Amino acid sequence: MSIIRVLMTKRLQLRLNTGLDEDMSPIYKVRSWSGVKSAVSDAHLFDLGTKIGTLCAHGLDRVQVQETSELEEA
Repeated sequence: MSIIRVLMTKRLQLRLNTGLDEDMSPIYKVRSWSGVKSAVSDAHLFDLGTKIGTLCAHGLDRVQVQETSELEEA
């Protein structure tokens, strides 16, 4: 039996450093954009994320991609 992975959704996420808590640990907020086309490359998403990050009031900590897939029998 052969199983294939089918990409269902893709989401771009930016993790922003919004400051420090009382223990001097960083506080993060995540901003997400859904509806990312499956054909968009990781390099393009990274470039887009870093460009959006420069427009944000808080510092960009990380560019992330969240994918949801379904496994099916081939």
